[in-house]
Amino acid sequence: MSVLRFEPYRDPFERLFSMAASGTRAPLGMPMDVYRGEDGSYHVEADLPGADSDAVEVTVEHGVLTIKAERIPHYGGSEQVIAAERPQGSFARQLSLGEGVDAENLTARYVDGILHVTIPASPKAQARRVEITRAAGGSHVVPGSIAEAEEPPAGSTGGGAG
Repeated sequence: MSVLRFEPYRDPFERLFSMAASGTRAPLGMPMDVYRGEDGSYHVEADLPGADSDAVEVTVEHGVLTIKAERIPHYGGSEQVIAAERPQGSFARQLSLGEGVDAENLTARYVDGILHVTIPASPKAQARRVEITRAAGGSHVVPGSIAEAEEPPAGSTGGGAG
């Protein structure tokens, strides 16, 4: 799984203009942690304080997990803003899921301003022990091999002319 650090839904010039016009700083991306659990599943925790749960969207398309959110200020255009340091506006993060995950069964929950997405490992990608079957009768000599030209292994009857 890899993290793509860009905002495809926001024009960079719009972001700069918004910052200059309003005196605020636009979010360059939501802070998040991505880690792998003991069971092989991936966990994404994104900080979205102040974002309404209805303004958070999680989608998976073509192996890419997209998290979109919008943080709207609680003051209107008629109020005089003294300081506006909290990130506002629309922003998104994307993660390329790659192989080995079960994108069809991911879950997401939003509690106390933190979005937690769990992406289970694909059953096909989980490690498993492979049983080795052994041929009956011990060793097997390949005709024409060096072992065939040497003496018969200890404990064998030899079977040759004598």
